[in-house]
Amino acid sequence: MLVNGKWSEAWHPVQATDRQGGFVRQTSQFRHWISADGTTEFAAEPDRYHLYVALICPWASRTLIARSLKGLEQVITVSVVEPQLGSAGWRFGDYPGAQRDTLNQAEYLHELYTRADAAFTGRATVPVLWDKKTQTIVNNESADILRMLNSGFGDLADDRLDLYPADLRTEIDALNETIYTRLNNGVYRTGFATTQVSYQQAFSDVFAQLDELEALLKDGRTFVLGERLTETDIRLFVTLIRFDAAYYGLFKCNLRRLCDYPLLDRYLKSVLAVSGIRQTVNMDHIKQGYYSINALNPNGIVPAGPDMAAYGF
Repeated sequence: MLVNGKWSEAWHPVQATDRQGGFVRQTSQFRHWISADGTTEFAAEPDRYHLYVALICPWASRTLIARSLKGLEQVITVSVVEPQLGSAGWRFGDYPGAQRDTLNQAEYLHELYTRADAAFTGRATVPVLWDKKTQTIVNNESADILRMLNSGFGDLADDRLDLYPADLRTEIDALNETIYTRLNNGVYRTGFATTQVSYQQAFSDVFAQLDELEALLKDGRTFVLGERLTETDIRLFVTLIRFDAAYYGLFKCNLRRLCDYPLLDRYLKSVLAVSGIRQTVNMDHIKQGYYSINALNPNGIVPAGPDMAAYGF
């Protein structure tokens, strides 16, 4: 991580734990907002903003999906880091599907954080929403960026799809909270647990949530809240698509595979069929990235499986 603007040590996935040895995620520190009406210092403008993402990362992939669904590909440019996590964190380079940082000429993502704040202390995470005009980070919280891409760009975005409709907001907010705690972050709490007690609690949360979602889909609904795709589906999808390939084995979430849940399996295929979503998934980056985490896989061997042909990968 960065300490007062200096890279302090080799990258490690666990920077903080609770009293039981459970994984504690860093709180995002850049939380500015883009507005279509000019009420914030960051106004919605074409070609002003740039997304830095990792295709391995579910949080970054949320923002890529929203950018695609809202038709903002020509409005917001993107750079993809290499999938492997090295001693200095995320790196720009020539791995297939990744790019050099031609915008800021950074070699490592953490350089962008110190460019925005020379005394920054914390982890250099993706996604990063960068402002080309003021040369700073607007926001590095994926939940915020997802909302901004949905409603913060006004006429620059496709208004035919509202990912956070007013009549579903109470349900969306409630589901987002429980899915984040028990599943989105639950798989990380499981994989990065440092004690048996914290592991077992997180493991139980993950599969309790999957069981509840399977039951929710029994009425034949296409998406989590019915027949409309919402941001909750995006937040859920990015974890589910990585489950069998990474979390089941590497993160020790091995009670059941996602393909053992027939309704969640059907649901995942339905989300993948939505135009603009499949293109944001790179299974090679996902596997190469997760299995490069030295703390979990010191020999660096990337497994040949699982067979993801049923999902088109």
